[in-house]
Amino acid sequence: MTAPNFDNLLAVLRREAPSRPTLFEFFLNERLYRALAGYEPDMTQPHAWQRLMLAAYHRAGYDYVTVQGSDFRFAAGAQHRAASVSMNEGSVLASRADLEAYAFEDPAAFDYSRLDVLGAELPAGMKLVVHGPSGVLENTVRLVGYEALCLLCYDEPELARDIFAAVGSRLLTYYEICAPHPAVGACISNDDWGHKTQTMLPPAVMREFCFPWHQRIVAAIHAAGKPAILHSCGARHEIMEDIIEVMRFDGLHSYEDLIQPVEEAWEQWGERIAILGGIDVDFLCREPLERIRERVAAMLQRTASRGGWAVGSGNSIPYYVPDEAYHAMLQPALAGR
Repeated sequence: MTAPNFDNLLAVLRREAPSRPTLFEFFLNERLYRALAGYEPDMTQPHAWQRLMLAAYHRAGYDYVTVQGSDFRFAAGAQHRAASVSMNEGSVLASRADLEAYAFEDPAAFDYSRLDVLGAELPAGMKLVVHGPSGVLENTVRLVGYEALCLLCYDEPELARDIFAAVGSRLLTYYEICAPHPAVGACISNDDWGHKTQTMLPPAVMREFCFPWHQRIVAAIHAAGKPAILHSCGARHEIMEDIIEVMRFDGLHSYEDLIQPVEEAWEQWGERIAILGGIDVDFLCREPLERIRERVAAMLQRTASRGGWAVGSGNSIPYYVPDEAYHAMLQPALAGR
C-alpha cells in the first residue's frame, strides 16, 4: 500500500500534476466499505461508521476520507423512499407563516467532536474532506417541494429569497465551523443543481437566490486556507462561468457521458478548474473490465503533463456498480504508484 499524501490531491486542485496518480470519490457503498476495511463495525460504538469509512478509504488508496462534520440537518416531513424519491413529498414550508413557525436548528449547537476523533486517528499523510448535509438548493427543495419552489420563485420572490437565506446562512455557519479544523484538508459543497439537459431552476433564478450563498461558503472555506470542491449533478454549460469566476470553486465533481464526457470537460475547463473523477457510472456498470481500465489509463496519459485530474467515478459508487468494475477503475492508477 502506498502511503497517503494529501499534497497530491492539493496539487490536483491547483490544476497541477500530482507526484503519482491520485484518486477521488465522494462516497462508496456499504458493501465496499466493509470489504475494503476488512472488518464489521460495532455500531454501538461512537463514530463506528466514520471509522469504517476511514479504514476503507485508506486501504483503497485515497489520500483522504469524506465526512460530515456533525449531524446538523434541516428536518422535513416524511418521504417515501424506494429506488428514487419524490422531490415534492415531505415539504413543510408553503407560506410566510410556515417559515416563521419552522424551528431551524443552529449548526453551532451540534457536536463536531468526530473531527477531533477521526483527526487523531488519521494515518500519516491523510486528511478529512468535509461535506455538507446536502446543499443550499437541495435543502430548500426538501423544505418547500420542487414544483412549489418553481412557482414560489416567481409568485412570491421575497419569500423564496428568505427561505434560501435561512438555509444558506446556516450552511455557511456549518462550513465556518468545519473548514478551519486542522484535520480538514478541503471541503465539498454538495448540491445537485440540474438534470440531463439543464439546471433545476433557470440560471437567472439560481444566480439570484442560490449562488450568492455558495459564493459566501467558498469564501469561508478559502478564508480557512482550504480548497472548495463543488459536487453537483446535471448539465452545467450555462453556469460554468458562475462556478469558476463568481463562486470560485477549485474543483468540480460529477460527470455523465450523456451530458459531457470527462475527457471533453477536462479539455474545455481543466485549465480553469480541477476535474475530479468522471468515469461515468453507467459506463462502469455496462462496459467490460478491460474497457474500463483502458479508458482510465488513456485519461491518465492525457492529463499526465498538465495534471488537474483525479481518478474516480462520474458521481459515486452506489450498490449496483459491480465491485470488480470499481477495482478495474482504480487499477491503472494504483499500478502507476
